Amino acid sequence: MSPPTPPPPAASEALRQFRVIFGAVRQHFHEVEKACGVSSAQIWALSALRDTPGMKVSELAQALSIHASTASNMLDKIEKAGLIRRERNSADQRVVRLYLTEAGLQIVNDAPRPLTGILTHALSNLPESTLARLNDDLRQLIAQMDTADVRDAQKPLTDI
Repeated sequence: MSPPTPPPPAASEALRQFRVIFGAVRQHFHEVEKACGVSSAQIWALSALRDTPGMKVSELAQALSIHASTASNMLDKIEKAGLIRRERNSADQRVVRLYLTEAGLQIVNDAPRPLTGILTHALSNLPESTLARLNDDLRQLIAQMDTADVRDAQKPLTDI
């Protein structure tokens, strides 16, 4: 039996680049959890609430690029930890607004930067033309993967 054929050099280089990205993201996750006791995604949510007090769950989900049910589950955890509070609108009890508690504000203020996560921060700093090319290329890559689950696009990286 012959040895397996190695991937083309360009594919090997791309794989190495992904490893660097994944390693940096994982390292940032660990730093955040060690420093704060909450996940990187939870810090991002807390920072969004610090920047825009009174957001609704749907608004927070949109700000974090996650599904509303995922945001709601995350909020349950950080509410139990005493980091946020929910307030119902007196005029319309269906409307729930989200606010940081003092403990939540303290965690955000002490959290390692960037608060949005290292990958989101890096992507946000790229030019629009680079992001457009990257998105096109990533769509092609995903199309080559038989087991890719598009629902993962609506989850925080910490949950994948």
